[in-house]
Amino acid sequence: MDNQKKIKNTIFITSLFFILFYSVSIKTANAVDINFNIDKNFDAGARSKIPATLVKTTPNLYFYIEESWWNSQVLARQNEILTYLDVLSSEFDSKIYPTLTSVFGSEWKPGVDGDSKITILFHSMKDGAAGYFRSADEYIKLQEPSSNEKEMLYIALSHIDNPQLKVFLAHEFVHLITFNQKDRIQGVQEEIWFNEARADYASTILGYDKSFEGSNLQRRVKDFLQNPQDSLTEWQETKYDYAVVSLFMHYLADHYSISVLTDSLKLKSIGIKSINETLLKIGIKEDFGQIFVNWTIATTINNCLDDLKYCYLNQNLKNLRINPILNFLPVTGNSSLSVTNITKNWSGNWQKIIGGNGDLKLEFSSLTGLSFQVPYIVFDKNNNYSVNFLQLGENQKGEISIKDFGNKYNSLIIIPSLQTKISGFNGLEFTYPYSFKVSVTGATVEENQVLIQRLLDQIESLKKQIVAIQSGNNSLNNALCSKLNNNLYFGIINKSEVMCLQSFLKSQGVEIYPEALVTGNFAALTKSAVIRFQEKYKNEILTPLGLSKGTGFVGDLTRVKINRLLK
Repeated sequence: MDNQKKIKNTIFITSLFFILFYSVSIKTANAVDINFNIDKNFDAGARSKIPATLVKTTPNLYFYIEESWWNSQVLARQNEILTYLDVLSSEFDSKIYPTLTSVFGSEWKPGVDGDSKITILFHSMKDGAAGYFRSADEYIKLQEPSSNEKEMLYIALSHIDNPQLKVFLAHEFVHLITFNQKDRIQGVQEEIWFNEARADYASTILGYDKSFEGSNLQRRVKDFLQNPQDSLTEWQETKYDYAVVSLFMHYLADHYSISVLTDSLKLKSIGIKSINETLLKIGIKEDFGQIFVNWTIATTINNCLDDLKYCYLNQNLKNLRINPILNFLPVTGNSSLSVTNITKNWSGNWQKIIGGNGDLKLEFSSLTGLSFQVPYIVFDKNNNYSVNFLQLGENQKGEISIKDFGNKYNSLIIIPSLQTKISGFNGLEFTYPYSFKVSVTGATVEENQVLIQRLLDQIESLKKQIVAIQSGNNSLNNALCSKLNNNLYFGIINKSEVMCLQSFLKSQGVEIYPEALVTGNFAALTKSAVIRFQEKYKNEILTPLGLSKGTGFVGDLTRVKINRLLK
């Protein structure tokens, strides 16, 4: 009897201890911190592990926030953040999850941890980073020691109250789906550029880009116009990489069906090969290379009335047109121009030739063994155009002739694209050269005299316009040019702050801005002058950004240097 009492007491005490211990454990899991492994390449402090606090649990999501940041917020701010997370979780449950899984398929569920919920971790990230996904988390620690053994997504703390937060979550969620569909089911790893292209298109699938102003798509267009020559397939985690894959993906999906994105996800092939297989499967005759060429032409013309394949179908992109690099020919006498450039596989290169007066001949050449495609567009005096294709031999050389250039035709655009490599895009890509020579012959003395007189009349007209502008504006006073307050970039027109920038560049001398034009329009000459200025002061402007060459974009560091010199 006594022994039985002792046993009962022991069982009671043990049970009480277990209950108390279990209660504390539950409290710990829901209120105290968990140490998470993170990607130091994205973290603001280059950390590889941080403690985080579970702040909210929903039927489909766990929300964790970096502990030190969360504890530093006052109660009112914490409650405000929890309200944002309520809205986000509701959007995820009702729209993001059902829509994207119906389009792309499911994530791994219940996943490596046997829990159907997805963990979202907010932590401090480097400027420019909005979020990321780590495939390492999808493995057990025996396979991958840095794994958190959860279906996890990481979002930048700086965006926790951003109206675009749902866009960032949707983007990263597609990566989680892609891991399951490609890595787990197919046993292959998608190429980064195509993985990111699918994820970035999620905001359009969800309808988040319908209103263009302030949208993810507007941001991509702005970045694309700054650097349209960025390679589609090379991935360096820059905003230009995201921009070019986004614009190309909108063209691809709108013209050739979203099946190109979804069906290719179910194949063992990856990247370009998977796109070509899908195109063949759905009955499309064109391959990736032809579609890429069509896209480069559409980005120049963007006119659906003449040919649907040479325009964007998305209404928010109907006004998108790039400004090609200008190449000038003397307008009198025989003349020639030779240009050598470098490019990477699957980069757009837009070169425009104007000037000259006579019969034009263009000769293109590159290295034997490469594979270039060179469409060209000829514009007449009424801006009517025709699209043609330069035929290259095995030695990658070819030529075209255009009669009466400068009189009947006023411009020529060539768009060379290198299409030699179709797989293995995992990092920095090699550059390859191409050259073209343009020559004009055949203008008569009488024609030259007529042209000279016409140009003199135009010059006189421009002089009068300049006088009118200067007298009307009286604009570039000291107050206007005392400081640049906004970022400036290629394509801005009729803006006083651009005039201020041009006036400043002019003051830097002919080595910076030899043309010295002050028009208020941020065009090619202004961009070239900005590049020269940035490279002159590269230690202050470019080096902190990890750049070696100027971009022509007047951002924070460029403005800081200009404003210092304006004082």
